[in-house]
Formats: sequence, structure tokens, C-alpha cells
Amino acid sequence: METRRWLNPTQPQTLQIAVFLLYINAFFALLFGSIVHFYGMATIFGGVGAGFGIANEKRWGYNLGIAVAILPFVLRVAYNGVNGLFGGDVVNLLFEVALVALLVHPQSRDYQRIWFH
Repeated sequence: METRRWLNPTQPQTLQIAVFLLYINAFFALLFGSIVHFYGMATIFGGVGAGFGIANEKRWGYNLGIAVAILPFVLRVAYNGVNGLFGGDVVNLLFEVALVALLVHPQSRDYQRIWFH
């Protein structure tokens, strides 16, 4: 029997924390009304979808998670140029960098390469 789960305690700690951060980013985007913008909708639906996919060990979830994690940096460069890449709110930037670092960490990459389908 195949089960669906929102969190997977059998995964490495790096992936578990990344799933939490994806859900938290989506929650705060919804809470602060980002649903009216395309970027906000991408953050909300992409974050929840990626978290769910990673928790269920789906390769598409991992790839979507990386795309959602890199999206804020791409948008900053598109709107502000390279100089605006690390501008803005420092706390928000810290969580965005942490999410990317957790997803591309060697432990996360090795686990998804071996176990995700």
C-alpha cells in the first residue's frame, strides 16, 4: 500500500528542514497576500507541491523545490540587476539562502539520486 505524507521522518535532516522551509515560505506568502501576484502564486503552489513531492520521494518534487528556491534570486536579478541580488530584507535573504543550501547539500543530492523515483 502506497501512503501519501506531508513530512517524511526517514529522510536526511537536510531534506526534512528543506520541506519545512518550503511549507513555511508558502504559508507566509499566503498570509501576507501574495496570492494576487504571479510570483506569490508560484511561491505558494510551488512550495507546497515541492514539499509534498520531496516528502513522498518524487524526483519532480526535488526539481520543483530547487526551482522554487532559486526563483527569488532570479527575480531580483531580473528587476534590480546583479547589484540587487543580495539586497532587501536580511532575514528573508537568510532563509532563501538556507533553503537553496539545504536542497543542494551533498547529503540531500545523494539521497534523492538513490531513493527518489
